[in-house]
Formats: sequence, structure tokens, C-alpha cells
Amino acid sequence: MNISVELTLTPLQDDFEPPIINFIKKLRASGLTVLENPLSTQVYGQYDEVMALLQTEIKNTFINLDHVVLTMKLVKSDRSAYEPHF
Repeated sequence: MNISVELTLTPLQDDFEPPIINFIKKLRASGLTVLENPLSTQVYGQYDEVMALLQTEIKNTFINLDHVVLTMKLVKSDRSAYEPHF
């Protein structure tokens, strides 16, 4: 089953960019389809692959940061080819 996941990582610290960049680089290195925009990162792929990656990378991020918020949305389908019709 394919899924689409939208993630927004928000480190609650002054120097917030390095942890976000590191998180996105780890997602990109996975070989899954990863797209970014200024507000979020999307990951697309097979459920088990995506969730295994996220479980590992979210845990590592939470271990390395004292205060962080991660917002996640999941959709049951691969929406990576979506284009607006307007």
C-alpha cells in the first residue's frame, strides 16, 4: 500500500535550521520520493518503508534535541504526482 506523508519539523531553539536540514538530508538519502516546500517535507512510498524510515529518523531527532515539535499528516495513496486543476 502506498502512502504520502507530510512532515513539519519545528525545533524549539534559536539555531533551528541545522536540525531541519539534517532531518531532510536523512529522508533524501533513503531513496524514497522526497519533496520539499518552504513549510513542509513530503515523503512518498510503500507504507512499511516510509514508516520504518520515519520511526528511525524521528526517534534520532528527538534524542538529539531537547525541545521539538513534529507535525505529521498521512494519506493512503501516493500523491507525489498531484497537480492542481485550476
